[in-house]
Amino acid sequence: MLQIWLDLCRQHGIDEVLINVHSHGGAVRKFIEENRDGLSVRLFEEAELLGSAGTVLANRDWVGSENCFWVLYADVLTTTNLTEMLAFHDSRGQIATIGVYEVPEPSRCGIVQVDERGVVRDFAEKPKAPAGNLAFSGLMLATPALFDFIPDSRPVDLGFHVLPQIVGRMAAYRITDFLIDMGTLETYRAAQELWPGRSQSRKQGGFCV
Repeated sequence: MLQIWLDLCRQHGIDEVLINVHSHGGAVRKFIEENRDGLSVRLFEEAELLGSAGTVLANRDWVGSENCFWVLYADVLTTTNLTEMLAFHDSRGQIATIGVYEVPEPSRCGIVQVDERGVVRDFAEKPKAPAGNLAFSGLMLATPALFDFIPDSRPVDLGFHVLPQIVGRMAAYRITDFLIDMGTLETYRAAQELWPGRSQSRKQGGFCV
């Protein structure tokens, strides 16, 4: 998975990467030492889990001077065209852009409602009564303005605590490339069958946990 992500970053001109590590840090560090291939890679090891937004906040100095930065969930397997998503983000002028895709089990995902201009008008993380099946993919572009909406507490999660605060000020990029969240054994097994090259006729769509 990590090799696939590093390859995708290289393919789309991303040359600096921060990897958040909690467990198996030694194995990740060894892999990175052997597979940098021109990338500048920084490991951020969390002794205590900060949450997805907490990790972003803890590394504010690393990305705060950029016009925008990526947040990529490592357990997502995808062929998304990051270059096209970046162009979409640049054209919208929002605090953030999240990749969205249709899922069969929306109660297990962060569900969004989007208006005709591609602006997110509602975001609910793992709702009991989903309003639709358009879900957050785990791919996001954000501007430094996002830091103003991250609570200074631990742990703090993007889906539960941050993205609902910027409804109306973030765009939704619809992903039609292959994407699957591999957070469960079920979806991991599905990925073995669906990964492009094995089953091209079933390339689109996805699951989340």
